[in-house]
Amino acid sequence: MKVYFDNAASTKILPQAAEKMVEVMTEYYANPSASSIMGMEADNILKASAKTLARLINANEGEIYFTSGGTEGDNWAVFGTAKGYNRSGKHIITTVIEHPAVAQPFKQMEDMGYEVTYLPVDEKGYVSAQSVRDAVREDTILVSIILINNEIGTIQNAEEIGKAIKEKNSSTLFHLDAVQAFGKYKIDVKKFKCDMLSASAHKFNGPKGVGFFYMKKGLKVRPVLFGGGQQNGHRPGTENPAGAAAMAVAAEDAYKNYEESTKHVFALKKHLADRILNEISDTFVNGEDIEKASPYVLNMGFKNLRSEVLLHALEEKGVVVSAGSACNSRKKVQSSVLGAIGLGDDDIQGSIRFSFSRFNTIEEADYCVDVLKETVAFLRRFNRKR
Repeated sequence: MKVYFDNAASTKILPQAAEKMVEVMTEYYANPSASSIMGMEADNILKASAKTLARLINANEGEIYFTSGGTEGDNWAVFGTAKGYNRSGKHIITTVIEHPAVAQPFKQMEDMGYEVTYLPVDEKGYVSAQSVRDAVREDTILVSIILINNEIGTIQNAEEIGKAIKEKNSSTLFHLDAVQAFGKYKIDVKKFKCDMLSASAHKFNGPKGVGFFYMKKGLKVRPVLFGGGQQNGHRPGTENPAGAAAMAVAAEDAYKNYEESTKHVFALKKHLADRILNEISDTFVNGEDIEKASPYVLNMGFKNLRSEVLLHALEEKGVVVSAGSACNSRKKVQSSVLGAIGLGDDDIQGSIRFSFSRFNTIEEADYCVDVLKETVAFLRRFNRKR
């Protein structure tokens, strides 16, 4: 049996989305900026896709911009805000558990002379709305926070945080990194009072290389790419109607099945975690309790083991999991997220992430645990002999 529990890194494309992508690529292949009838047909596909995505987050069609994925959207939020609001201040805020697509741009801004406040989180991975409120100042132009953490699944209270920001300074922009949330969590940009939001299709069974960026109408956020003036000059470059259409199909299907999927994935996660905790000694859950974190992410520690060794041993038996963010997995970078919630080096090095799709099964979870029991026992015996 092959078990893929690395869905936070990427998901399998939905068959309907793949079919839509092929249809658009082979039948509506004209440049959407062209003035021909075929160009207008391609442009209409983009507009219909934007309309679908906007409806799902309670936004307007004109506030949706197609991107190459979550990293571009996150970078746009940071650098675009800095360029557009540099006269309003040079103070920006984020947390210590952000994805590299936000953390690295913030480091760049720090190098460029901006003052950055990195807010701490508690042992569950939460940043408090009060700490955000306390950090916001008159010269704060941006707060960027990950909605669902990609490593431990903690869900921030976006509604409380957004309210705290706007009550303290209504001019401060609020960006949500929703890459691990969109398609798996209900999002309302008006309720959250967020001004910008990033999402990526391959995280919710859409294709790779396409995402969307929500930007509230009327903002002075500047583009970070320059060229032919597509997407109202905000995001130039020939648009990808096939990718946009496939993303919209995947998003629509994800939310159509939202309740059923959430219930199923939660049951799978709990079943897997309970069996590991009960049947494998010296194991523990990292971050928020199973019932309160995203059902799609489970991070667990295995004492007296190194995750890298465990991952390879599992993969040999058909079980694919990860040690954290896919962006860092090949760089041997120790998880800053697990360190931020208080784990010591040994526990960080022995932690692995299971991340699920609504298409995973309980049978796969059982196979995973059976393989884990055998593998962990062997590796621990081997470690003792050494």
